[in-house]
This record gives sequence, structure tokens and C-alpha cells, in this order.
Amino acid sequence: MLSTLLAFLGACTLIAASPGPSTVLIIKQSLRSRRSGFLTVLGNETGVFVWGVVAAFGLTALLAASEVAYDVMRIVGAVVLVGFGIQTLRQARRAAGTEDAGGRETVGRSGWASYRGGLLLNLANPKAAVFALSFLPQFVPEGAPHLPTMVGLAALWAVFEVGYYGLYVWFVSRMKAVLSRTGVRRRLEQVSGGVLLLLGARMALES
Repeated sequence: MLSTLLAFLGACTLIAASPGPSTVLIIKQSLRSRRSGFLTVLGNETGVFVWGVVAAFGLTALLAASEVAYDVMRIVGAVVLVGFGIQTLRQARRAAGTEDAGGRETVGRSGWASYRGGLLLNLANPKAAVFALSFLPQFVPEGAPHLPTMVGLAALWAVFEVGYYGLYVWFVSRMKAVLSRTGVRRRLEQVSGGVLLLLGARMALES
């Protein structure tokens, strides 16, 4: 069991280290504030756990088997990515460091928006659903109850990635003195927006 757990955590590390839309969004939100970055991580990992539970019940097999359902989710995911990309490029045009007079209310709304963004990006990605279906069963020990074990692994996967991506948030916050400069932040947001647009276009064009 211990060797299986270590292998699972090693695989989780490799998955998290692979750059993707979630990584780009987390870094982009961390440029705004540590709070926004961490809430984006929590939203993303909520999505990871949801797909893990759905896979445990075997429902993602229906998505993998239905070409129409997969294509619909793929197009939705592409639209979400393009939307985030456009939003990021628009934000890059604004002057960095400006604060809205709304104060605490604005902070609360931005916090919810960060969590919702991370969650939406993950749930709109059909690859995440199909991957969870193929990934988690490999680490269910022989003779172990399938459903509770997969749910437990999904929870462990999500918690592990909270810690992993939390390091990204911490690193960006440590570099805040440099990254918060108007020119640097604007350039990073331009790059992030461009990457999200390209990932959305690639998802839309994939067959």
C-alpha cells in the first residue's frame, strides 16, 4: 500500500509539473494578489476532485464513449480558454496598481471570481475528465473497494496539488517587488493572455 501511495504521489507530481491552462491561470491570478492565486488553486482542485468522483462512479466513461458529448465539452472548453485569454489581454491594457473605490466589496468579488475561474477552467476541460477515468483506477490496490478508494485518491490528488500549486503562488508573491512593476506585469499578462488564446484555439481545432 505504501509503495502504491508513493507511486501515486510521484505521478501527481509529474501531472502538476506539466504546463497547461490551469498553470497559466494560476500564475496570472497570482500576479494580482496571493489571495487571488490561492483561490484559483482551490477552484481548480475542486474541479479535480469533482472529476475524480465522477470517474469513481464511472460517469466519465459515458463522455469518453460519446463523440458528440466530448466534442461539445471540447468546444465549451475552447470558448472558456479564449474568454480568459481575451479578458487577460484587456487587463494588460489597464494601468497596474490602480484600486477600485469599492474596497472590501471589490476584494470579495474578485476572490469569488478567482475561485470560480479555476473551477470553470477545470470543469470545462474534457481531457481532465477522461484523464481522471484512466489515471485513478491504476492505483486502486487489488481487492480494495473500488468506489471509496477512488474517491479517497481523488481527494488526495486535489490536496496534493493545492500544496504544489501553492508553491507557485508563494513564489510569485515573493517576486512581487519586481512583478508588480507596471511594465513587467503588463508584459506577463500579455504573455498569459496569448498562451490562453493559443490553448483555446488548439482545443477547438483538435479532433
